[in-house]
Amino acid sequence: MATAIQDNIAVSRRLVEDAFGNGNLALLDELCTEHYVDHDPLQGDRDRDEVKQTIADYRAAFPDLKFTIDDVFAADDKVVVRWRADGTFENEFMGLKPTGEKGEPVAGIGIDRYEDGKVAESWTQWDTDRFMKNIGAVSNTPEPALAG
Repeated sequence: MATAIQDNIAVSRRLVEDAFGNGNLALLDELCTEHYVDHDPLQGDRDRDEVKQTIADYRAAFPDLKFTIDDVFAADDKVVVRWRADGTFENEFMGLKPTGEKGEPVAGIGIDRYEDGKVAESWTQWDTDRFMKNIGAVSNTPEPALAG
């Protein structure tokens, strides 16, 4: 059992560092099941091909995109990865013009569920508010407090 958990941890690390961080999209076919589903708060549920496109879109907009893994925990058929990402907004993304700014690092947590040594399902929660502020989709200026 311990070996399977260590193998799963290694797979989850490769997905964050090599697929998302380095743009190695072929890893999704290698490390995820054919029926893989990713649940993402910004983009909704996506299959492997949709995740590959998402990674390509992010990497095109943020060519220096870098992921740092802060923690990894595992039990049974699940691996939890806490990560940070940052990159310079250099090319159009979501219809927005690039700012040339790096912005604040964005933090997130992913949970991968395994079937037969491959990721079958992922749930991600990440700081979409900070990301939207970084790319200028929403204002960094707080709303004024209402007088009571």
